[in-house]
Amino acid sequence: MSFQVIDDNLLAQVRSQAQSRSRRRQNFNLHADYQEPCQRLLNAVEPESYIRPHRHSNPPKDECFIALRGRFLALVFSEKGEISHVFQLGTDQPCLGIDLKSGTWHSIISLEPGGVFFEAKPGPYEPLADKDFASWAPAEESAEAEKYLRDVRQRAFQVLTSGRGE
Repeated sequence: MSFQVIDDNLLAQVRSQAQSRSRRRQNFNLHADYQEPCQRLLNAVEPESYIRPHRHSNPPKDECFIALRGRFLALVFSEKGEISHVFQLGTDQPCLGIDLKSGTWHSIISLEPGGVFFEAKPGPYEPLADKDFASWAPAEESAEAEKYLRDVRQRAFQVLTSGRGE
């Protein structure tokens, strides 16, 4: 097919899949294969989903997120794991999305059920080398991950109220 319609039906399908997954998220690739020069996808993320802070530095890849449904926090971290910036993304927010330069430590937190964002970054996608995970953050599905998610969410809201958020 030479096109893919992105409509409420597709978003509902991806959201439903995310809600049934143990990681509480699901992506829907718009690109045909991992070798394409532009990787484009829908990413449905539930509030319980922990996306370990990471960066794309080798090879360097910029990354863009745009909220389509729901609300999210986009977190930017320092090298030491401190939250430097927080952006509230959502169709009802002043900020719809964020474009991150390669090498930027980041994570996304969903604030409400059924959230979906559009994501784009350069290809090709190499699953084993796509990202550098932060050593200062626990691995996904580890015993510490749930507590870290709660703590980082709380710290993110503190950053927002301190004036370092957008």
